[in-house]
Amino acid sequence: MYAKGFSLGDWSLMAHGIAFGGYDYQGSRRGGGQPFSTNWAMLMAQHAFLGGEFGARLMMSAEEWTDGGRGYPLLLQSGEAFHGVPNHDRQHPHNLFMEMAATYTHRISKDLGFELYGGPVGEPALGPVAAPHRESAAADPFAPLGHHWMDSTHISFGVVTAGIFTRNVKLEASWFNGREPDENRSDFDFRRMDSYSTRLSVNPMRDLSLQVSYGFLKSPELLEPTISTHRVTASATYNRRLASGGNWATTAGWGRNITSMGKPTDALLLESNLDLDGANVLFGRAEFVRKTGADLDVDVPAAGAVYNLGAVSFGYLRNFELWDAIAIAPGAMVTVNIIDGRLNSTYHSQTPVGVAAFIRLRPAMMNMD
Repeated sequence: MYAKGFSLGDWSLMAHGIAFGGYDYQGSRRGGGQPFSTNWAMLMAQHAFLGGEFGARLMMSAEEWTDGGRGYPLLLQSGEAFHGVPNHDRQHPHNLFMEMAATYTHRISKDLGFELYGGPVGEPALGPVAAPHRESAAADPFAPLGHHWMDSTHISFGVVTAGIFTRNVKLEASWFNGREPDENRSDFDFRRMDSYSTRLSVNPMRDLSLQVSYGFLKSPELLEPTISTHRVTASATYNRRLASGGNWATTAGWGRNITSMGKPTDALLLESNLDLDGANVLFGRAEFVRKTGADLDVDVPAAGAVYNLGAVSFGYLRNFELWDAIAIAPGAMVTVNIIDGRLNSTYHSQTPVGVAAFIRLRPAMMNMD
């Protein structure tokens, strides 16, 4: 963990987070450039309670102010709305309150336990570990293009989850509010809890974690209130410490959205973060996504069509640790987008390029001894 742990009486607390700041430029007719900062901070607290363990979490982000209400430029990205139209070719900012939830875990027997989780803002059991928390995405400041096919539900305003687990297997079920947040990122978008999901996670060996999940999202998009979505995901995450002092983390994922109207669409993801020695980091991401014209807000005659889209990104950053407390890392990345030829008149290029230069700040690695 890249975090700071400390105690307050009988409470165990941990603070962690991450902040990127830099300049993002996306080529093509629908691109553009702007300064950006993607960021979040989290405080976790744990305490023994009734023979088990109680936990509380608070996670917040300032992206509404650092990236503006519409977010930062990101070609081929889609999801949610801004000023009454679909947000496209930009990544929306996170909400001020990303998580405000509690957990309770308790042992049932030597090899079996149960967990309860819930709160006014939380994450249902659906999809892989969300991109902000994946070590395989730790050096990439941008959200995946398949975000709304895999892990967009990581902020839900109202969620309850119950799960049972062994050392290697966990089965969870959630009941939650399936509506995506609106463009006012600093309020609470409460609504009836009308969606559900289930997830099975398996760790067959020390360095590998697998998950499959299914969810029904009732009316997730504000602009399409009559359309609901069945979402299926599967992913594998590999994480291994290196003898050199570095770490290699890789995630492969697939997500499918089956809407109540229109054709099913899929997203594939492969991303990797190779920390060579604790200082020098290489990272990359490759994606293939099928999106509709409505997703990208193209002309009405093409809105129902499905387009094949892709992106390949590579980058490098260099960590400098200050006072054994914080790591500052300048970095840069380049992305080549691959656009369906039918959209050439919209983007004026089938291979537009995006570049970004940034600095990442996060806590130094926590001593787990």
